[in-house]
Amino acid sequence: MKGIILAAGKGTRLYPITKPICKPLLPLYDKPLLYYPLAVLMQAGIREILVIVPPDDQLPFEKLLGDGHSLGLSLSYREQKVQRGIADAFLVGEEFIGSDSVCLVLGDNVFYSPTLSAQLEQAGRSRSGGTVFGLPVEDPRPFGVVEFDQNGRAISIEEKPQNPKSNFIVPGLYFYDNQVVGIARHLTPSARGELEITSVNNAYLERGELSVIPLAPDTVWFDAGNADSLLQAGCAIREIQRESGRAVACPEQIAFEQGWIGREQLRAIGESLRMTHYGQYLLSL
Repeated sequence: MKGIILAAGKGTRLYPITKPICKPLLPLYDKPLLYYPLAVLMQAGIREILVIVPPDDQLPFEKLLGDGHSLGLSLSYREQKVQRGIADAFLVGEEFIGSDSVCLVLGDNVFYSPTLSAQLEQAGRSRSGGTVFGLPVEDPRPFGVVEFDQNGRAISIEEKPQNPKSNFIVPGLYFYDNQVVGIARHLTPSARGELEITSVNNAYLERGELSVIPLAPDTVWFDAGNADSLLQAGCAIREIQRESGRAVACPEQIAFEQGWIGREQLRAIGESLRMTHYGQYLLSL
């Protein structure tokens, strides 16, 4: 399975903060926002990753992550020339995906749970159909909302409904088999001119090939697309790290625990950041 991070949004809800810098490169507490979706893919065991970036913004991403070698990854980059919706990621990344299955994560989504790795690995093991996650929120109207039947089976997903049929949404993390490229290619743009990810999910649902897995009740999730959610996410991550003594979304630690890099390589990264709390944490592992 390959992974895609869709990090090409203009971040207009965060203007003027994001005028000089792309949103996924903003700090979220002690690390770049981009580290959080990257960590999700790594926790799912995915090592080949495409980062989709805005036009003319590839260099800062490469400066941050390079080709991924230091993390035991293979990273590549591609520009999304025109913003055409989330599902366009599969068309931008069609050559990268090839004949593989794929996991897409949005570049401004933050996930945390002590059991998240197990759920991600479970979803990643499926090689047929699609798998998404259900998460209860107070106001589901800005998202794709899942409707369940009396047996708890997903029967519809509606994009940004005014009258939601449940309070369960599909957050920005999606696992699909290789059919997704063909499905995306034949989508009709929505009224707002976008290729909607909800349309992809409903295509799988109509085929009886979509699984909706409820995330663990203790899952922390943020769509860090505006100033309030960015601040709330940062404060939440700080508290989790203080209470647990363990870093959230630390790519170097995940790579080490997955066996993709050795202790010597981990220590070298830590030494290069020794003057920071982040570097000292790496050296303590």
